[in-house]
Amino acid sequence: MSIDTVIRIVDLLAAICFILALKGLSNPKTAQQGNILGALGMAVAIGLNFKTPGLHRFGLIILAMVIGTAIGVPVARYVKMTAVPQMVAAFNGVGGGAAALVAISDFLQAKPKELAVYQIVEVLFGVIVGSVSFSGSVIAFAKLQEIMSGRPITYPGQKIINAALFASIVAGTIWLCTDPSWQLLLAVALLSNVFGVALVLPIGGADVPVLISLLNSFTGLAVAASGFVLHSVLLVVAGTLVGASGTLLTRMMSQAMGRSIVNILFSAFGSAVIGEDSADVTGRSVVSAGVEDVAILLAYSRKVAIVPGYGLAVAQAQHVVRELADLLEERGVEVFYAIHPVAGRMPGHMNVLLAEANVPYEKLHEMEQANTEFATTDVALVIGANDVVNPAAKTSPGSPIFGMPILNVDEAKNVIFMKRSMRPGFTGIENELMYSPGTTLLFGDAKDSLTLLINAVKSS
Repeated sequence: MSIDTVIRIVDLLAAICFILALKGLSNPKTAQQGNILGALGMAVAIGLNFKTPGLHRFGLIILAMVIGTAIGVPVARYVKMTAVPQMVAAFNGVGGGAAALVAISDFLQAKPKELAVYQIVEVLFGVIVGSVSFSGSVIAFAKLQEIMSGRPITYPGQKIINAALFASIVAGTIWLCTDPSWQLLLAVALLSNVFGVALVLPIGGADVPVLISLLNSFTGLAVAASGFVLHSVLLVVAGTLVGASGTLLTRMMSQAMGRSIVNILFSAFGSAVIGEDSADVTGRSVVSAGVEDVAILLAYSRKVAIVPGYGLAVAQAQHVVRELADLLEERGVEVFYAIHPVAGRMPGHMNVLLAEANVPYEKLHEMEQANTEFATTDVALVIGANDVVNPAAKTSPGSPIFGMPILNVDEAKNVIFMKRSMRPGFTGIENELMYSPGTTLLFGDAKDSLTLLINAVKSS
């Protein structure tokens, strides 16, 4: 068997690992195995590259791998669950930038005048899409990390400027196909980076998670384009998998928010910023209660729904809420967790968070299932969720979130809303549920309040 045949077989095995990894990651029960398969496939793919004909400077390659490992392992291991979205944005940006650099490098090493048009298009696609993904991801990271304001940043003539940038990139692409030069390619790369920044600036904090998913699909497409440039089937397969899954995820998230991709990209929606207080400007009063009253209500219920949100993640209260649920079940209370597709800051955020606390997967009820159970639920305990339970999505046609599918917690007999303050959620929209006669607010840090509830339930 020739070395070329061996390389192709190993190439195929790595691609199969990537496909099986995605399959495993689609279910929390098999996610760990999927992650291991993905890592194995990547290790095989990296090892395969050392057999590339004409490859040299092995010392620099190994040094780069060591530096990347030294950065990636600690970041992935010690990042807080609340910071995973910005970590994804950062890693995604690095991937897009790498794809763009690979395409530029290949163009510079070749003789541009001798390249066929389809080869120039392959390079340009990788450069443009990779650059947009890189610069856009940098801004998305800055918004999520609160390095810059999460509010939509707009200015007069913004759409005209964006259109002019896009037209310039298209013109540069056509020019390059007829008269290729490295100077023009770098100009297109620069314009693409500026366009990526301009595209993300007007997107508010509530929509950034969807944006990250979209940029992730861009990175995948850029990697696939790099695969064509380098004649690497493995890169084409890996990039296509990332691009396709990112596109599907973006579509699912936009559907869960009841909005189109176009609306998310160009509506400047989602102006709220984590950390900014917003008092109730209506002057209306809410019903609040102490820990003991809430504990008695929970302890003597027959069925309790726990609705986790970003506040639960911020407080790192997943283990405490599991303890409370176990305590209620010991008293004969039926407990389930109602999970909205975009609860938290990314799809699956709550599932992973609760899995970390060893919450049984069968107790996690997705929105469709949970909504059939609220009518027979005695208490819906909302912990840090806001927009995903806001009745305005169903009852207020003028509301920006009207039409967004939500968890119908208002159908439960009683709603306990655990919040730090009266400030709204990511969207900055007042939640009418807090003023409902069947809603009681329990103010305080989620972890502290849940700990007090556990003690109160034990003594009730």
